[in-house]
This record gives sequence, C-alpha cells and structure tokens, in this order.
Amino acid sequence: MKILVIGGTNFIGPPVVRRLCGMGHEVAVFHRGKSIVELPSGVHRILGERTHLEEFKNKFQEISPQVVLDMFAYTEQDARTLMKTFKGIAQRVVAISSMDVYRVYSVILGRESNVNLVPLTEDSPLRQEFYPFREMPNRPLDAPVDYEKILVERVVMSDPDLPGTILRLPMVYGPGDIRHRLFPYLQRMDDNRPAIVLEESIAGWRGSYGYVENVAYAIALAVCDQRAKGRIYHVADAEVFSEAERITRVGKVARWQGKVVSVSKDKLPVEWKLPVNTQQHWFVDSTRIRQELGYKEVVPPEEALQQTIDWERTHPPEEPEKFAEPWLLDYVTEDAILAKEVL
Repeated sequence: MKILVIGGTNFIGPPVVRRLCGMGHEVAVFHRGKSIVELPSGVHRILGERTHLEEFKNKFQEISPQVVLDMFAYTEQDARTLMKTFKGIAQRVVAISSMDVYRVYSVILGRESNVNLVPLTEDSPLRQEFYPFREMPNRPLDAPVDYEKILVERVVMSDPDLPGTILRLPMVYGPGDIRHRLFPYLQRMDDNRPAIVLEESIAGWRGSYGYVENVAYAIALAVCDQRAKGRIYHVADAEVFSEAERITRVGKVARWQGKVVSVSKDKLPVEWKLPVNTQQHWFVDSTRIRQELGYKEVVPPEEALQQTIDWERTHPPEEPEKFAEPWLLDYVTEDAILAKEVL
C-alpha cells in the first residue's frame, strides 16, 4: 500500500513511519525539514509547509497514495485544505485527534461544572464550547489560537467521496516526548527526595495514557485496515491508574526508595490552588479498536516505563522549569509538610 504521512518527523510520527515500513508499505513523508530524525532508507521525503499543501497537488498525484495520514491537522482550515488537496487522489484520510474533544475536558478546565461519567466511549458528549486553548497564556505544543480537533473531525468525516478515520489519542509518553510527561516526577526521584507530596484529589485522579510505540502501532493498524473507514477510535493503555499509583510505578522502575504521600488540602499553603478540576477523571474505553482491528500493546508496561525513564535521563529539557507540574510543591514547602507526616 502507498501511504503519505503529513508531519511524520516529531515524537509519534517516526515510530508510525517505522511501523508502516516494517509492515511492508511504501511510505512518503511531507514535512518542513526542521526536525532531524532518522527514518527508514526507503521513505520518500517531500519538504514543504502544510499551509501550502495545495501547491504540492501535482507531486501528490505522482505518488498516488491510497491513504493519507495527517498527524498535525490542528484547525478547521487545516482539515479543509487536507480534504480539498487529496480528493480525487487518495482513497481515505486518517486524522489524529485528541481526548480533549470531550465535554469532560471543559469540566477539567473549570468551564463546565457538571462532572461526567467515565470511562468515555467514542460516543460520549463532546465539548459545547470551541477553541479550548484560546484563553490560555501558554498553549500546549504552541497550538494556534484556532486549534479545535472537534472541527477537524467534522471536516474529515463529512465527505463521502473521501472517507475518513479518526484516532483520539490520550496523553502520550515515551522517548522523544516534547512534553516530558515523566520528567517532573523523575527529577524528584533522581534528587533522592524521600517523598512526593500530592493533594489527595490529585493523588486519586485518573487519566488515560499511552506509550508512544503502542500508540504508533494502533495508528498503523487504522491506516492499513479498510475496516477503519468511517470509524472513530480511542487509543490508550488498557489499565488506568490513579496519579499516585502511576508515580509509584514510575518510582519502582526508576529504583526510587521514596514514596508518594497524599495529604488533604487543609495541610497545604492557603495560597495553593489547583489549576484544574480533579473531581473530573479523564480516561477512555479502548475496546472498539481492540475488537475491530485487533489492537493490543506491543510493548509491555514496565518496558515502556524503563525506555521512557532512560530517555528522560539522557535528554533532560533545557529549561526544566517549563515542565514543572503546577500541583507539585517546592522542596521547602514539601519538607515542611513531610516533617508533620509519618513517612
């Protein structure tokens, strides 16, 4: 099968490209050329900006991909340009989406108050308010102000002449993670902190995660399997842990001798405030992709954590303070709380 990947050179993209090539497919990658990444030798590279996607239509016709995988359709306009460019060329489009499309995300951000039931299915209610990052001073991944995966999904799934597939991803971790999701905790472990203090609602909060190689395998399955046409899938680890359990598992693999300590809010400084509503959990049911496409994790949990920890230790962020979770306390405050707790 001929496959074109748009934006396959950051974090999740390279494992997807390697997986597709390993499955015997002919892969081309359209990207800006700003990321230095090693891809299989047979991969055809096309350099260009996605804002100029339509200008490469003749080139795409030469390649004649059967499926186009768009890793970075962030806005409605991105999706419209995508569909316009490949209509009449490709047989199907696969677009990467996010768990942030659900109403629960608005509850987590404090923009809606009614807590929703979890786990989420692919049919759970979506947000009623668009553009979740518009009011954020520091938008995740430097997303544009008009970032909106709900609108991306609508466009991709609305053209019967160019069928679509949507993959809603969880919080993804692993080597190459530009968000450095494990770093704030691993830094404390490597600093030999005796404990990591969490407010009790954070300690008990549960969200869906996925290891990058497993997520890449799920994406590859959806790209290659015609049964995915017109379908929306969740991709996430089968097991869901509380934040305290997750950190404890990381600590065990990292050989940390400390422990996670959960404390009530009244034991924290009066000025301390949660930036999110942790009464709302954020995890999904990934049964559909497992049953329909035969997906299962290809990297077991402990190996996934070990590979991530090894990478984080050898690739720490240049500005660690940018990756500090807002609910983690400074060491002085944490020590004062720990002095009153029994470790």
